[in-house]
Amino acid sequence: MAEPKRVKTTVEGRQLSLSNLDKVMYPGDERTKRDVIDYYTKISGVLLPQLADRAITRIRYPDGVDNGSFYEKNAPRHTPDWVRTARIATPGSSRGHDHLDFVVAEDVPTLVWLSNLAALELHAFGWKVTTENREPDRLVADLDPGEGAGWVDCVEVALLLRDRLAEDGLVAYPKSSGKKGLHLTCPIAAEQTDTEVSAYARAVAYEMQDRHPDLIVAKMRKVLREGKVFIDWSQNNAAKTTVSAYSLRNRSSATVSTPMTWDEVEAETPGTFTPEEVLERIDELGDLYADVLVTGPRVPEE
Repeated sequence: MAEPKRVKTTVEGRQLSLSNLDKVMYPGDERTKRDVIDYYTKISGVLLPQLADRAITRIRYPDGVDNGSFYEKNAPRHTPDWVRTARIATPGSSRGHDHLDFVVAEDVPTLVWLSNLAALELHAFGWKVTTENREPDRLVADLDPGEGAGWVDCVEVALLLRDRLAEDGLVAYPKSSGKKGLHLTCPIAAEQTDTEVSAYARAVAYEMQDRHPDLIVAKMRKVLREGKVFIDWSQNNAAKTTVSAYSLRNRSSATVSTPMTWDEVEAETPGTFTPEEVLERIDELGDLYADVLVTGPRVPEE
């Protein structure tokens, strides 16, 4: 007998109705919605601390990664009352609202609910909703290779940027973007505005561009990125979100934005880890992004 398209289940005391569990989300490896739910359930122990007290945006793929997507800020209609939300002012919202209700994923039932909505990618703000003025507690550098540049170039830039940030007392933790780039995250004290943190990140990015003009670009224009690695310092704006560590990405076959060791980065280890490999890494290496949750220093003022 065929399995019903909708299944009722209970997760940690919360009742959920799951639908189309056999629908293929990733055609490259025939990974289904059931597999996505299974991954997010198993990875929850290290993912949820990364999302704690943070509003998230989601990229949803109702018919799988090859069949379109949409970006979602507001909590969807019929959000269960047990899902935590945070009302955040968003002036200039394309939907014309002064405020939106963002989801805050803080438990396994919420992750399962989001997975059932085909919210494959989870992107988090750099500040906590409990912070009065949105002071970021992490500095992010998104290293994005332009056409003609690749993973090896990203590795070279990551090592240079790591050492430059260390000059100011900042400790950078690397993770693969899950696509073709690298992210560096530095824990900082939530004592400065996003404008101050962005100004510092911009200044460092432009300094690196000046030092290595054949390798690095800090300007936003895409036409300037060919053969170079773009240091996206703008991710530190309070309105921006960055894909969370341990989030799935939208490749044909599932990959994960994966924390890495600096030894792995220096060895140019490819950053395209599968969900199964990431779970194995947790067993072997533990949570390589746990220290990102520890308060760091203030960033120097520019």
